[in-house]
Amino acid sequence: MYGLIQGIDDLPMGWTAEQEPASYRLKRRPDAALFQYAAGPNSLKDFIHPPEIKLFSAVRGEGAFRILPNDEPAPRYAFLGVRACELAAAGVQDRVLIEGRYSDPVYRARRRNSIVIAVQCSAPSGVCFCTSMGTGPRAESGFDLALTELLGPGSHEFMVEVGTELGAELLSEIEFSDASTELREQAREASETAAANIQRRLDTTGLRELLQNNFDHPHWDNIAAQCLACGNCTQVCPTCFCVTVEDSTNVAGDQAERWRRWDSCYSLEFSYIHGGSVRVSTKSRYRQWLTHKLSYWHDQFGSSGCVGCGRCIAWCPAAIDLTREVPVFRASQTNQTEGTK
Repeated sequence: MYGLIQGIDDLPMGWTAEQEPASYRLKRRPDAALFQYAAGPNSLKDFIHPPEIKLFSAVRGEGAFRILPNDEPAPRYAFLGVRACELAAAGVQDRVLIEGRYSDPVYRARRRNSIVIAVQCSAPSGVCFCTSMGTGPRAESGFDLALTELLGPGSHEFMVEVGTELGAELLSEIEFSDASTELREQAREASETAAANIQRRLDTTGLRELLQNNFDHPHWDNIAAQCLACGNCTQVCPTCFCVTVEDSTNVAGDQAERWRRWDSCYSLEFSYIHGGSVRVSTKSRYRQWLTHKLSYWHDQFGSSGCVGCGRCIAWCPAAIDLTREVPVFRASQTNQTEGTK
């Protein structure tokens, strides 16, 4: 997972992770690989669109009332090991939080204060389906630098691709040589092998309309019977961005703070309006999440809200797998169509 790095010893040398529905296990490798694992539990969202941030403080005293904005400068981050699905997710959030009708100053400042060093994925997990979403495993853009880790008998090399002028400036600070034709071919083969190893699939043909046309399908009840409405999927999803705003006041009533915190459509309070919540049942909340992610997101933001990273599958304690649930709707619709011929 992303964390503070002081040196190479802080990287997961010789480790990988096996992921399946409701399962995440670390496993030792027989080599000293640094990046032979798929996306971990957290994402760039944890840092660029933080789980909580203070918006402002209010102080009352001596006959005055003052609003004190949170004017702390945005932190500077250098992200190492970013995968193609992560870059795609950041692109989705860019469209929503920067390029949309309302630009979020917190996200915008943190995003522009970041350096991204990607790693071309060569060890996809059992929950990855980025090939279905067109987001990986190879990153083509969105990075300053991109590394391809190449392991062989007695060799451990990295091929570097430059994505921006900043990336070129960073690379100029270290020794490097032009990649040989053989090394470039090895990097290409590593990406192709990774793509071939991704077995999980999601057919996106007409997916937007499929979910809209099956709003009242009985299979929603089957999924709801498993769902715990815990919100894990929204917390680990790299594109979910919903927030709530909370105020707190001290006992004396002379100091208050306003905080913005992550929220989830799985929360009963999320859809609360005067008189009660709009989505009371677990079924309605799961349906809202899945249809928004895969269908209505296209209407709002011009793309899918899913990048195929598989986090929602690995970190769902009930092992609900959208790549298994969506085909049920498709099969039902196919049967209905064939039945009317």
